[in-house]
Amino acid sequence: MRLGVIDVGSNTVHLLVVDAHPGAQPLPASKHKIELRLSEHVMDDGRIADEGRDRLAQFVSECLAVAEDQGVEDLKGFVTSALREAPNGADVLAHVAERTGVLLDVLPGEDEARLTFLAVRRWFGWSAGTLLVADIGGGSLELAVGMDEDPDAAVSVPLGAGRVTRDLLPGDPPSLDDAREARRVVRATIAKELRPIAKNGAPDKAVGTSKTMRSLARICGAAPSSEGMYAPRVLSREALSARLPQIATMSAAERADLPGVSTSRARQLLAGAIVAEATMDLLGLDQLEICPWALREGILLRHLDRMG
Repeated sequence: MRLGVIDVGSNTVHLLVVDAHPGAQPLPASKHKIELRLSEHVMDDGRIADEGRDRLAQFVSECLAVAEDQGVEDLKGFVTSALREAPNGADVLAHVAERTGVLLDVLPGEDEARLTFLAVRRWFGWSAGTLLVADIGGGSLELAVGMDEDPDAAVSVPLGAGRVTRDLLPGDPPSLDDAREARRVVRATIAKELRPIAKNGAPDKAVGTSKTMRSLARICGAAPSSEGMYAPRVLSREALSARLPQIATMSAAERADLPGVSTSRARQLLAGAIVAEATMDLLGLDQLEICPWALREGILLRHLDRMG
């Protein structure tokens, strides 16, 4: 059957359409996305501005039309940190539902981590042993570890690349003092949340997911997207640490000229690099293998499991 997932993140809104059957690999049929950047529509009091609300409703309407054209039988929609934490998040979701008829589910941060972990487990299989998964989104960092399909520990930390950029890295480029302070705050915040993850011991395989991780791996020498999703890709802590001082002094326009870095994500690259390096360092990880599957695939896989 053909399934669709609308993923409302802090940076982008995606529609993923797949051909899926229980027990089989979901095969992508089409993708549709918009750089909505809900995190930039957050007002000083944390509320989502009307402009962001209306653009979200408009894009969900577009997703409905695309899904219908693609023959989607079952359409799911979910939202992550940008709306989860907004004081008027429920009002925004009610507005979208009234305009489009689509009820978007609010996904708790720990569930994000668990569903991403499920996708990574299915991608690498049981032979990967104990997995540790790190996912940097726009609003939060998700970490999970375990040897089964459901992790033994999962945490969500408010250190997404968009949030860290907005709150800690003003300027283009930010001052070196601001970059140092961001590094300090990020490391202190992660260190407070690590115990549930670290007490599980060293993983057999450490994995990174998300666009931010893929971009960081690419600028550190990983294979380009043109080589396909099955090409092995790794983000090395040593290579990232060597790159960080250069990234910190570059403007967003200069970062956008780096391989694998889109113009829309260039400003957030430094924040993503700071969070990724801190995570790897504090957990004692020399590298992260990059997984092309993440939260959207985890949502689909869980849905298929329940259908079966």
